[in-house]
Amino acid sequence: MHALSRISLAAAGLLMAAQVAAQVTFYEHERFEGRSFTTHKQVNNLRRAGFNDRASSVIVRGERGERWEVCEDVRLRGRCVVLRRGQYVSLAAMGLNDRVSSVRSLAHDARIGDDRYAPAPTPISQVTFYEHEGFQGRAFTTEAAVAAFARTGFNDRASSAVVRGERWEVCDDNAYRGRCVVLKRGQYPSLAAMGLNDRISSVRTVSSGADIDDRRYAPPPMVEVDYGRRKHERLYQAEVTSVRAVLGTPEQRCWVEREQVSQERSGANVPGAIIGAVIGGILGHQVGGGSGKDVATAIGVVGGAAVGANVNRGDARQVATQNVQRCTSAPDAARPDYWDVTYEFRGQQHRVQMTQAPGRSVTVNEQGEPRA
Repeated sequence: MHALSRISLAAAGLLMAAQVAAQVTFYEHERFEGRSFTTHKQVNNLRRAGFNDRASSVIVRGERGERWEVCEDVRLRGRCVVLRRGQYVSLAAMGLNDRVSSVRSLAHDARIGDDRYAPAPTPISQVTFYEHEGFQGRAFTTEAAVAAFARTGFNDRASSAVVRGERWEVCDDNAYRGRCVVLKRGQYPSLAAMGLNDRISSVRTVSSGADIDDRRYAPPPMVEVDYGRRKHERLYQAEVTSVRAVLGTPEQRCWVEREQVSQERSGANVPGAIIGAVIGGILGHQVGGGSGKDVATAIGVVGGAAVGANVNRGDARQVATQNVQRCTSAPDAARPDYWDVTYEFRGQQHRVQMTQAPGRSVTVNEQGEPRA
């Protein structure tokens, strides 16, 4: 599949940057919420860190094979459990909720009995938000819930996102309120399609067992970098049943034209009125004699003014030339933002977003997941 473009390469850089040194992070509440405490080394008494008997969830980071031992008493005594790399949304399942008092990392070659391991964790989940569409600009990555983006300097700034691991709920108000949308694992080159461009204010993970109404999900994400072929994995070709090109947001184009515009004449012809009054007075003064001459002169002034004021008023409009701005909206003619692809594999329909138009089929694994 040729769905990986510069967008996917940008996300690949993200995955490389996400690799961190061995560490364990405890959270005050389940699902990685509340206060947290992170350590890279052995801690014999969590009371000194203000976290004794407070942990309810935990994330173990590092290379494959990373393991940490957590114990319910100080100095690694009492009941102890070994945690593998991954996410533990609740310590209650292993009987250690609000009971962890000490912790240490284990050597990679240390032999551990199967009965000492905690239940298998979920893969580490994280979400990265980008300031601009197409995974461009500044970025903010979190593996824990964020109730208020204002504290991170990223409030109402996210325009694209990449999700790894579990589902994440993003909301346009603090404390997971307002309008919320659930993002599945994958790449979202634009948050505009879901009405959340520059509007995200809080985010949290969605537990793997949570039942989410389909209407709460965002449009399907693009194929992500993690969809590279696994070692010895069998691949198949799935038939593409439909392809929908999603165009970019219409842009407004404006220009200025010179145009002749008709305008109403305003007021009387003042210069004409003055000249008419003078001429009328002269003619009137020549009529009659005595008081009759004065009356004729007055009538001549008034009549001449009226005639002069109406000179050139036969055409009550005039034509002027001025600049006129015109605008029109047109879709981005360069290319679609992405292709929404539906394909069928073993009787089930699947959907994926791709950065390039697909052929007649897409490459998938035995579960129908796309492979690049």
